[in-house]
Amino acid sequence: MLRRQSLFLVLLLAACGEAAAPPASVPPPTKVGVVEARPLPTPVTFEYGGRVTAVRQTEVRARVGGILLERAYTEGAEVREGDVLFRVDPATYQAAADLAQAQVHEADATVQRARRDQRRAAELLRADAGSRKNRDDAMSTLAQAEASLAAARARLASARLELGYTTVLAPISGITSLEAVPEGSLVSAGGEKSLLTRITQMDPVHVAFAFNRPDLAMLSAQGVQDLTAQVILDGGGEAEGKVSFTEATVDPTTGTVRGRATFANAERRLIPGQFVRIRVSGPSRDVIRIPQAAVQQDVQGPFAYVVGADGKAERRGLRLGRTMGQEWIIEDGLRPGDRVVAEGVVKVVEGAPLEAAPMQAAEARP
Repeated sequence: MLRRQSLFLVLLLAACGEAAAPPASVPPPTKVGVVEARPLPTPVTFEYGGRVTAVRQTEVRARVGGILLERAYTEGAEVREGDVLFRVDPATYQAAADLAQAQVHEADATVQRARRDQRRAAELLRADAGSRKNRDDAMSTLAQAEASLAAARARLASARLELGYTTVLAPISGITSLEAVPEGSLVSAGGEKSLLTRITQMDPVHVAFAFNRPDLAMLSAQGVQDLTAQVILDGGGEAEGKVSFTEATVDPTTGTVRGRATFANAERRLIPGQFVRIRVSGPSRDVIRIPQAAVQQDVQGPFAYVVGADGKAERRGLRLGRTMGQEWIIEDGLRPGDRVVAEGVVKVVEGAPLEAAPMQAAEARP
């Protein structure tokens, strides 16, 4: 009897202890900041390395030989088309032109005499005082004299042309380089000794670059010739231009397509030979963008956490596009209206409850 009472008391105390034990604690929801996934108008933009090239760069060469008497420009200065750059000794060419002029006068006198002889032979033949042969010989002599006159005039034109070449003019407008040979040097037409200087046109300029083939396919949706381009300048700022050329074939070695953009350069901020970054932009399209901080990476690839309908964290695999500022463009993996965790991501565990608050940065996004 006593044993039964003791057992009853033990069971009663155990029951009372269980009733007094506090319930197990539930962890509070994790506080996170979220942004709403929504399509935003976004320009299709790609950035490449490029090199500035001159639209026109001309070598100024001597077209006649002789002693270089004068350099008539300042090295490195801007010249206009038709400005005098150099003078070659014209003495021998002036003499050749004078000789050719005298030969023209001589040939012209011969033509006048042959013309008179031909008329006289024709009159004698009509008066039955001359022979047909004499008339024909006179006509042939006149034709030969006229041909000699034409040849003399051609020689005069050539001599005057060479005389004109002794004054070297700028073929284009632009910036001159250093002189290739000093004054007093013997220059010749053709060969290494003919180079006098170079002129580079600085406005406008080209920027040569290479498209990635997938990028070009996306940009070409609205026509390559309508694409805008910006060069990112050293020290800040941009230069605006247009894509003016795209190669019709893909380089089999690199898998790229050569392109070229043209930029106004009145202030000479772009220098031929300079390496630059060029940004090529096409038409806008609506895409979802989220902060880069919201994107995580694991062995399965990039992902982000979203707040599910039950208020718990859901993992979403992502297919990323390119970055735009501090954001990723999302090609696939999110739907409009998804609340994406962008702040406090490191504390999130898949399936855990979340206490979500909109981020102010998200409200300021365009």
